Amino acid sequence: MAMAGGLIGFVERRLPERTMLATLAAQAFVGLGFYAFLLFSSNPFERLPMPAMEGMGLNPLLQDIGLAFHPPTLYFGYVGLSVAFSFAVGAMVTRQVTPEFARAMRPWVLGAWIFLTLGITAGSYWAYYELGWGGWWFWDPVENASLMPWLAATALLHSASVLAARDALRAWTIMLGVVAFSMSMVGTFLVRSGILTSVHAFAVDPKRGSFILGLLVLYIGGALVLFAMRAGAVSEGERFSATSREGALVFNNVMLSAILGVVLVGTLYPLLTEAFDVRVSVGPPYFNPVGAIFVFPMLAVMAVGPLLRWRRDSLARVRASVMLAGGLTLLALAAAVVAGAQGILPIIGLALAGGLAVASFLPLRGRNLRRLPIAVWGMVIAHFGIAVALFGMASETTFSQEKLAAVAVGQSTDVGPWTVTLASVDPIAGPNWTAIEGRLSASYDGGRPIELGPQARSFWAPVQETTESELATRWNGQLYAVIGNQAADGRWQLRLWWKPWVTLIWYGGLLISLGGLLALVGRVRDDLKRRTVRLRVAERRAGASG
Repeated sequence: MAMAGGLIGFVERRLPERTMLATLAAQAFVGLGFYAFLLFSSNPFERLPMPAMEGMGLNPLLQDIGLAFHPPTLYFGYVGLSVAFSFAVGAMVTRQVTPEFARAMRPWVLGAWIFLTLGITAGSYWAYYELGWGGWWFWDPVENASLMPWLAATALLHSASVLAARDALRAWTIMLGVVAFSMSMVGTFLVRSGILTSVHAFAVDPKRGSFILGLLVLYIGGALVLFAMRAGAVSEGERFSATSREGALVFNNVMLSAILGVVLVGTLYPLLTEAFDVRVSVGPPYFNPVGAIFVFPMLAVMAVGPLLRWRRDSLARVRASVMLAGGLTLLALAAAVVAGAQGILPIIGLALAGGLAVASFLPLRGRNLRRLPIAVWGMVIAHFGIAVALFGMASETTFSQEKLAAVAVGQSTDVGPWTVTLASVDPIAGPNWTAIEGRLSASYDGGRPIELGPQARSFWAPVQETTESELATRWNGQLYAVIGNQAADGRWQLRLWWKPWVTLIWYGGLLISLGGLLALVGRVRDDLKRRTVRLRVAERRAGASG
């Protein structure tokens, strides 16, 4: 956070001096709070009264290369949101909520959003192959803790873009800057306090949770009080028609805020019921249908919004494009039904994915692609990535096939188009574990067999048993294999999944991140061009006056 504040002071020259000083003061205040957290609540240099002869060892679930990417990227995202929060506080203190403020904040929001997207994507894939249950998202509290800041950052990104380009949505941008950072702190509190149970929580401490809660009340409470005091001075800026690109962005921001509310309520509701001695679990039966109420309209507007003009437009002008996207959506719907898709939500998801994939590229129609701004390419690729990820999610949900079988060595079983044979079961050993490894021979539609080696590991430092899945990846999906215990009759438990198109979930996440990166490069380049032009104009004026 300190480095982020220093970087703000080093590179930012567009804001008035008072606004810059207020922004840097806010960032310093946030940094001091977390330094106090390290010093008084989580001091890494604190000595044990009796030094241990040997440590407990790293949790076996964390002994994976995926954890080298997942936590750091999320942390960088949270730091970026702290900078956006500081910009919002600085603008409120000085009453300078202007397009220049939005242009200064936007690269930080974009950077944070990119890192959060990469972190969530990496974490999803890590949980998918490491936990051994074959799922990519479980609506676990810790998963939700990373999703909520991403939702707020997505809304903030679009709101800041409108403010930077059209001087509108001033109050929206300020409030979302506060909300995005508050969600990152709420997530940190939920993960570190131990107040919620999660398979993803590895370092819980009520004392640390209480300290973070105090920081949350101090920062977010103070920012909300400041917003209430300055609300009258922060106008909404320029007006626009409901049928415009700004109107579409506002609609989707409302939908994103509603989804954020759904996730937040579902995450915190068990805490409320537990206070009354009632234990409940909130999972997919709540999150999936309730979230879909807002996700599907948002995706439909996302397909049309980039085609609209700023300020004011008419649907009649984009009727042909809308009809094309709508027709392809209906065609995708029919194809999903014919393919045997089950469930209303997956079918609608497949249909919208098909329509959105085509609509993502419609803003390129009739334009000179060589002169197209990089930021526009970023928007197109990011929206296409959402369509790709949505197709993967819906396909995995509706087309997955699972097989739980007890198989003796030499016997075969089928799952989907795969025939899997248990060739052998052998004991193996690693640096701090022993394992039973099943040697599987898997053949797709009678083709050449491939070898798989799922393991059931037993760690002794610390003592824990884990399941190591094995994946066979094809262009159209993955075979997911897990080996279990041996039955009394000598047979081994095999759990197999065939998951069509599941890899598109993470390919879509990478495309979304790539789109954000291109948008960031484009925005930074445009800002540098503007700064260069202003410096040249100032030099010419100075030369003329001299």
